[in-house]
Order: sequence, then structure tokens, then C-alpha cells
Amino acid sequence: MRNGSRLRRFDAALNAFLVSRRALGRAVQLDEYVLRRLRAHLARTGAADLNARSFGRWRRCLRHCAHNTQLDWAMMVHRFCRYRRRSEPRSFLPERWTLGRHRPYPLPTPIEAEQVRRLLAYASHRPCNRARILPHAAQRLAVVLMYTAGLRRGEVARLCVEDVDPDTGVLRITASKFHKSRWVPLSASAARELRAYLRIRKECVPRSAHNHRLLCSRAVRGYSSEALGKSVHTLMRRSGIWAGSARIPRVHDFRHAFAVAALRRWYEAGCDVQSELPKLSLYMGHVSIVSTSYYLRCMPAVVHLASKRFALACSGLLDGGDA
Repeated sequence: MRNGSRLRRFDAALNAFLVSRRALGRAVQLDEYVLRRLRAHLARTGAADLNARSFGRWRRCLRHCAHNTQLDWAMMVHRFCRYRRRSEPRSFLPERWTLGRHRPYPLPTPIEAEQVRRLLAYASHRPCNRARILPHAAQRLAVVLMYTAGLRRGEVARLCVEDVDPDTGVLRITASKFHKSRWVPLSASAARELRAYLRIRKECVPRSAHNHRLLCSRAVRGYSSEALGKSVHTLMRRSGIWAGSARIPRVHDFRHAFAVAALRRWYEAGCDVQSELPKLSLYMGHVSIVSTSYYLRCMPAVVHLASKRFALACSGLLDGGDA
């Protein structure tokens, strides 16, 4: 109670900030989580308010986190302090340049179709007891959905049984990133995988469990986004498929592989790739093709196909024509 009274000005500013963000239609879950952690740190250390010293001490507590995560969290606090400064001119506001800069994220590791086939074969033939049948089947379906439909890890984890139509093979993705919802039709093979998983789920999850999540780690519990990513990455590591590689692909690299595969199909079919890109952007749930372009970096196979098409169309110009 004593700490609560000491931090009443901080609490009032925090509540006003969150109300303002929600009124603007912003997603505030992560901001609120970070700022509540900061508030707990201030209360634990006996601070009366946020200042340069307490802010520095809090940042030192985050050294176990990745560099970009530390910076993202510090930027959330900076955004809160900047909002607070408008009504409290003497409140603390860290200098932006002192927070640092993002480090480049590693480029996606290419995932080939043959590697996915081997991974699915390994996932299907692992020895397991009855308790592991459901999570093993869920991990297999997660790989299929991320690779063949380009779904985000969180989108796969949040799917509920009522979001899937096994007859038509269509998924409903609700309020995902950028607050976008969309319908995602699956390929024929992915739809068969979905129906096979639903049969296993029906046998393992009784109606009394009241578990509506599609992918389940237990009969009464669905996967969280973090747990699903960890389990799929463990599956990839134990399969030994990437044992000789520099690093195992990230789970998010399945989404990149989906985008690359789509471009390769269009080039090989002779399609106008530029006119097809908006379709890929819509299918992947992006605001525009600017977001989609992030997934189209470092694609040796696609670059080779694009170069061949350019050579066929413009070889005369490069050779000087028939002059």
C-alpha cells in the first residue's frame, strides 16, 4: 500500500496513457505488460517515480533479453514518457540517442520442399506413447500450415475449431497483425492434413474438456504461440535435417519459404509477377506489398529465374540490337 501511494503520479500517468492508446485504436497489450513490469520494479526498489537512475537500473535487469528486445521495451517506456511530458513538463524523458539502435535481424534460412518432406516423415514416425499422439499430430499440422499457407506462428496457435472448415479447406484468421482478418483457402494436400488431424483431435479431446483451440498440447490445453514455436523448433533440431548447416531455420522462416515458393511458381509459369504480388500480400495478411517485400530478400533461386526472364526479354538491348 505504501508503494502504491508513492507511485500514485506514475500510476495516474500510466492509466491515462493506456486509455489514450486504446482510444486511438492501438494494440496496447505489450505496452501495458512492459510498463507494468517497470512499475513493479519501481515498487520493489522503493522508487517514488521514474527517473534516470531508476530507468537505468531497470534496463540493466533486462540484460538477459536479446538486444532488439531490450531496445523495443525501452522505446515503449520512451513513448510513455513522451506522452507524460505533455502534461508534466518536469517528468523524466530519456534521450532517444541513449537507447541505442536495432541490430539487423539475421536473413531467413532457405527451407526446401525436400527438407519439409523429410521433417514431416520424421514427425510422423517418432515413437510415442498415447499421451504424445495429440501434440505430435499438432506439431505436424503446424508445419504444414506455416509452410503451405504462410501463416504466422501466432495465427496458427490462435486457431480455434470453429475457425476451420474441413470440408472446403478454408481457415478464418481473426484480428491478426495490423488488426486484419482474412479467409485462407488451403491446398488439397493441406486440407487432407487438416482433416486427418481433426480425427485425431476428436479421439483425444472429449467435449467435456471445453477446449476450443485447434492445436492442443493436451486434451484440456491448446498451444500458446511461444510454446508452439518452441516445440516446432525442437522438432526441427531433433530431426537432424539441418545438422550440417550453419544454423537451424527459425520457425518464422516457414512463412518466408511460402512466399519464395509462390514467386518461383509464378516465374516458372510465365506469369506477370508484379501483378501477382498484391494477391500474395492479401493472402499473407499484409497491409501492402511493402510488407510483403520483407520476405522476398535474399532469394537466389528467384533471382536466377528473374535474371533468365530479363535476359530473354532484353537480350537484344544488352547485345546492342541488330544495328
